[in-house]
Amino acid sequence: MVRLLVDREAVQGRVGELGAELRADYQGVEPILVSVLRGGVVFLADLVRAAAMPCLVDFMAISRFDASEDTGVVRIEKDLDLDLSGAHVLVVEDIVDTGLTLTYLLRVLAARVPASLRVCALLDKRARRIVDVPLSYVGFEVPDVFLVGYGLDLDERERGRGELLAVDDLEAVRDNPALLDLPTRPNEAWRPPRA
Repeated sequence: MVRLLVDREAVQGRVGELGAELRADYQGVEPILVSVLRGGVVFLADLVRAAAMPCLVDFMAISRFDASEDTGVVRIEKDLDLDLSGAHVLVVEDIVDTGLTLTYLLRVLAARVPASLRVCALLDKRARRIVDVPLSYVGFEVPDVFLVGYGLDLDERERGRGELLAVDDLEAVRDNPALLDLPTRPNEAWRPPRA
């Protein structure tokens, strides 16, 4: 029903590795890290600390149209405050699945003429991919299951968990959220292969 997919040590270890990669790749420049509210905030905060490099941070908030699941087109509710023209921009995503929304956002951001535009995703749910989208940095490739924790929510709750849980029976968990608190042993953690 609920499985420990990636334990907190594996999450933090991989975020540390991604931070080191960013520090090396962006040496000598001050990139703008852009995150879409709300899911990416937890990952972004830890990534900024792990990278320990000069950077700027900005946020977008989006809402979906009814048809956006098929098109990826979204309404921008809160736009960026920073000017991206000539800047090195890194979009920090919690999870990429179909690629539709991210492709749309990348087009919107590219129109602002940054010097570079790359993506860092903690989770790549490649099994759901409809549109191939370039991911420069990936934490983990994950299976096509509902995920909760480390920024990913269940009805706007559970974002603060340090681990990632796979929920196989979403309705049962909605009926009884205490199922998310079942004890799990660290040796039950599945550590997905890195991209």
